[in-house]
Parts: sequence; C-alpha cells; structure tokens
Amino acid sequence: MGVRPAWRHAVWGALLGTSMAMVVWAPARWLAWGVYEISQGQVQWLNPHGTVWQGSAQLRLSGGEGSRDPQALTGRFHWTLAPTLNGVRWGWQADCCMAQAANVQLSLGWGTQQLRVSDHASVWPAALLTGLGAPWNTLQTEGQLQLNTRSVQLLWAQGRMQMQGQLELNLQNMSSRLSPIKPMGSYRIQLSGTPEGTATPSVQLSTLQGPLMLSGQGQWVGQRLRFTGEASAQEGHESAFDNLLNILGRRQGVRSLLSLG
Repeated sequence: MGVRPAWRHAVWGALLGTSMAMVVWAPARWLAWGVYEISQGQVQWLNPHGTVWQGSAQLRLSGGEGSRDPQALTGRFHWTLAPTLNGVRWGWQADCCMAQAANVQLSLGWGTQQLRVSDHASVWPAALLTGLGAPWNTLQTEGQLQLNTRSVQLLWAQGRMQMQGQLELNLQNMSSRLSPIKPMGSYRIQLSGTPEGTATPSVQLSTLQGPLMLSGQGQWVGQRLRFTGEASAQEGHESAFDNLLNILGRRQGVRSLLSLG
C-alpha cells in the first residue's frame, strides 16, 4: 500500500522540476514572440539568443504586417528580466546607442502600480523611425535622437496616472527627403511631470537651431496627447520648405499650424 504514494510523490516531483526548469530556462524567443504580439508586429526582436531572463536580439521596427521598409539597429539589443519581492525589474542596453544599461522597476501594490525609470542617456538614429510606416516613411528623417530621462516615475492609482520627473528628446541635425536643405535644424521635445506628480504632464516643443522653426505646447491627458504649435521657415528659406510645411499642418500664410488631439 505504501508504493502508490511513493510513485505519486515521484511523479509530482518530476512535474514540479520540469515546470521549474521551463521557467528558469524559458527560451528568449518566447519573450520575442510576446513583444511582437503586444506591439502588433511593430517592434520585432530578430534572432533572439539566451533566455527570457537574460538574452539578446536584433531590434527592428516595422509598420506591421505587410510593411515594406522595416528598419533594424546595427548590433544587438540586450536585456535582463528579474522578479522582485513586489514586481519585476527589466534592464536593457543597445550596442549601437547606449554607453550604459538602463532599467525599469515595476512595483505592484494594493490597487496601485508604480513604474520607475533609471536616469540614462542614449542616442538613436532617426532613420529607425522610417520603419514604423506613415508618416515617417514619407518624411524619411535622418539625424540623431538624443534621449534623456530624469527621475521619471509613473504611478497608477484608482485608474489614474501621476507622473514625476522629465523625459527629454533632442532631435539633432534633422533632415528629410522633402526638404532640399540639410540639415533642417535641431529641436527639443520635453515631457514633464511635477515633483508631487501630475495626471496631465506637459509637452513642450522648441527649436534649438536651424532654418525650419518648430514650436508648440500641450498636455498628455489620459491616453491622448493634446498639442498645438506651429512651423515656419526663416526669412529667405520659405520656398525651400513650402512642400514640407503643407504636409506638417494647416497652412496659414507662411506658417503651418500643428494640432493633435
């Protein structure tokens, strides 16, 4: 009579061991598949190596199924994923674009979720955006995207989000196939929260230098960006940017009015 319980224990132990091994050694392609599904094919991790918890792949952006001009980064994209007492920590680093790794910490509480992003700086090729399809494949931008994060924290409670810190994106020496002048200029986009947290972080667009001038402001409300601004050319460059200004927004004389949301 004592044999059956022993066999049961052995079977359950084997199943538990197999399950633990599958979790610990889950292949990186499982995570790559998840990223593909969640992004609807716009973010692709090609040739994944390693495991779900530590691996690398080639990052490619696409406009989704049927996209004709996907764009991939040179080098590989590395990640680590680790559970914590109350959430998970994800770290990443791109060979082409980051001198140091960055990480995100997700913490879960009773009815709350908190996302903390480490302070970091990275530089990405603007041509990568072409892979996302319209309107980027029409603009075909070139230049550098310099991303900086400072004390960024997002807190969700009772269905509302609060943001602290600042995310800054500098678009350096930008050019487009729609403009004969290269570069068109350099610009700065800032997404800013408040020290105590705000449900409506502000968005600011400004021109750092260049003959094509962009400016505007707005707020991120819920899941939508509400933004108004304008684009114009410096005196003497109006004809060179006429076509691009017609595409960017609604023309009002020499200006193009920008509006989202």
